[in-house]
Amino acid sequence: MMVCIASIFPGVSPVKINIIGGGPAGLFFAYLMARENRAHQIHVHERDPENATYGWGVVFSDVALNFVRDIAPELYSAMTEGQVVFNDMAVVHRNTRVRLANNTFHRMARIDLLKALHRHCRQVGVHLHFNDRRDNPADFADSDLIVAADGANSAIRARLAEHFQPELDERPNWLAWYGTTQKFQALSLIFRQVPEGLAIAHTYQYSPTHSTFLVEVDPETFRAAGLASKSEAESLAWCEQVFAKDLEGHRLLSNNSQWFRYTIVKNRHWYYRNIVLLGDALRTGHPSVGSGTRLAMQDAIALFESACEYPHDVPAMLADFVARRQPGSDRLQLAAIKSTEWYENLGPKLSLEPVEFAYDYLTRSGRVTHADVRQRDPELAAAYEKLHPEAAASLPKS
Repeated sequence: MMVCIASIFPGVSPVKINIIGGGPAGLFFAYLMARENRAHQIHVHERDPENATYGWGVVFSDVALNFVRDIAPELYSAMTEGQVVFNDMAVVHRNTRVRLANNTFHRMARIDLLKALHRHCRQVGVHLHFNDRRDNPADFADSDLIVAADGANSAIRARLAEHFQPELDERPNWLAWYGTTQKFQALSLIFRQVPEGLAIAHTYQYSPTHSTFLVEVDPETFRAAGLASKSEAESLAWCEQVFAKDLEGHRLLSNNSQWFRYTIVKNRHWYYRNIVLLGDALRTGHPSVGSGTRLAMQDAIALFESACEYPHDVPAMLADFVARRQPGSDRLQLAAIKSTEWYENLGPKLSLEPVEFAYDYLTRSGRVTHADVRQRDPELAAAYEKLHPEAAASLPKS
């Protein structure tokens, strides 16, 4: 566990921090800072009501959760208590299900994650303000540090765009975020070709009773299905019809489930004066790699460690945050962009056999080699090698 200078030298005076946005990034940073020194004045300002959440579930890999465990084992215990853990993925293509073994993901309801963070924040004296929309840093002129963790559509970033210099890349595919009581134990990717085009479901069970069900369609399918003019209920009914075989009589559930296009966010500058971007306000991943919450919480850890290193030198703190975080963050975002592009260019791949298609999916980011597939999922590797013997021949001789 990281030990701050403030813990070693109790005489170090407390600081005043205002955090705009009550998602995982802002809350986790608030908790780490207040746990280290309860004399800090830390306020989190969240625009929505306390129990509101517009997502369904979140997923973490073992690696992602290990970051939390190492720095905050007490929060890790709260996050993993009663959580759903399954070891497999599945790709459904041309009506055939291909199992992808040894892909462990921890899943939990987003609202449960937020509640755990609220509880831990309150225990260490963080002040949580709900229904409190803030978009002007001037409201916090007396702050030592202002953290803009107000999401991909950050109002703070927009107000100071000339300083942060954001790059907003709106992707072409359309998505709608649903839930369902159908329990998809394997994290499943379902590809259904219908008269209007291609529809994709990203789905996984995240609680004993519910699964996330994210539907993705390309622009051509969106137009052909008339989804732009359909009501929320009509869109939901269309998706239920497309995935009827997979839902097996279960309904889709809406939570303000409107169609949207995902924006990849980058920023040339991560901070300005004493204002720093965090989480989705700083940079987004993509739902297809499930990296958003992981990136947010790793941001919080890095900023906390920089605050420990430079407790009363904000410029040095923020420069150190960039140095710590940017290389790994950029690599993960690049992988997310490659994953996004795979979904956007599926046309030539739809003629692949199911095993070839699943293999192509697994290696889409460029970070997974055939040797990796062989080690993680020998059955899939063997099935692929039957179709492509040259894959085995390309492996280095042991």
